[in-house]
Amino acid sequence: MAELTNSLNSLWLLVAAALVLLMTPGVAFFYGGMVKAKSVISMMMMSFGAIALVAVLWVLYGYSMSFSSGKDWIIPHVIGNPLASAGLIPQLTSGANGGPNLHDLAFSGFQATFAIITVALISGAIADRAKFGTWMVFAGVWVTLVYFPVASWVFNFTVGKGPHGYSDGGWITYGLGVNDFAGGTAVHINAGAAGLALAIVLGKRVGFAKGMVKPHNVPLTLLGAALLWFGWFGFNAGSEAAVDGIAALAWINTLAAPAAATIGWLIVEKLKDGKATSIGAASGAVAGLVAITPACNILTPFWGMVLGLITGAVCALAIDLKWRLGFDDALDVVGIHLVGGLIGTLYIGIFGNGIGLIYTGSLAQLGAQAIGAFSVMFFSFFTSALLGWILQKTLGFRIKNEDEVAGVDLAMHGEESYLLDEREREALGV
Repeated sequence: MAELTNSLNSLWLLVAAALVLLMTPGVAFFYGGMVKAKSVISMMMMSFGAIALVAVLWVLYGYSMSFSSGKDWIIPHVIGNPLASAGLIPQLTSGANGGPNLHDLAFSGFQATFAIITVALISGAIADRAKFGTWMVFAGVWVTLVYFPVASWVFNFTVGKGPHGYSDGGWITYGLGVNDFAGGTAVHINAGAAGLALAIVLGKRVGFAKGMVKPHNVPLTLLGAALLWFGWFGFNAGSEAAVDGIAALAWINTLAAPAAATIGWLIVEKLKDGKATSIGAASGAVAGLVAITPACNILTPFWGMVLGLITGAVCALAIDLKWRLGFDDALDVVGIHLVGGLIGTLYIGIFGNGIGLIYTGSLAQLGAQAIGAFSVMFFSFFTSALLGWILQKTLGFRIKNEDEVAGVDLAMHGEESYLLDEREREALGV
């Protein structure tokens, strides 16, 4: 019976991993539809480049760094040994009869997709102005120096006797007892803070002003949002790594919270701008998905919908911060992923079932959630800013202004996304 259960759980992990991998092309479509017609190839290539590079690095040493335990920690609960499971070699011989370990390999594949999409999310902050080659260098170094360590802080734990019920793991989960079920800190706050850092380092686009660029292909963005929501059921429910009630709760919350967030965003948009837009609906759904990610295992569906409604409304207002503060976060990575990730992570400290303030009367969990969230935010921001600055000064990260105006696709890839006649070009501003 135990072997059957293990096989069933591993099967679910493999299916969930495929769903999460689909989310990165979803990001490519979501972002690609919102940029200029002459930048869509560049935008989508940054996501597909992340898939290729991060997958290779994950197998070589990323899984090892992120999921060390016991004697394999370089710094206990902080940094794992990149050589301990290099090439996933131990997982190939640690299963039954000395064969491949089904569950470990399935879990490794599942977690690989998290690393991939976290890198891809950052790209939206620097749309229309980044060199592809330098982006790839940044992606490889950033995932090594920032994502792999943060993943070990958040996702790496062994259930057993010890602090907060864990016998080993990263300091955020094992030490602080932070509830981050599927990556509010490791994925969304991490990517949002890095996106903010790069937006500042690369500077503003030519002609930076409110309304400067309208989405060139709204249906493409809606398709991306649909793929993201579909894949997110694997993202959240798969994080239980088992077929059980917690996975089912995560699934329901992944339906309910973004639905409520869509409504919250559209209400604010209607009140603020006079119209409820399809881009607003897509953005609201993603904001709700971001917020429910850390909390989908610990909120009742009612409180999950309240979280979604709040997050949709707040993020609809937060995306305007870039105009007021003067940083060019092109596709609202900060307003959706950083702000949404912070709201969802902190919300657990108040409304988390059995651990939040309304259940315990204590602010202890909220304090732990805040320490975990802001630690990741500051670590990611300052490391990303330094790395981006070094790359800008050495390889050059931002393209030339004339190439930006002419079109990133032709300058970086020698391709055009659409074959248009002159009237169509003029209408699209290409």
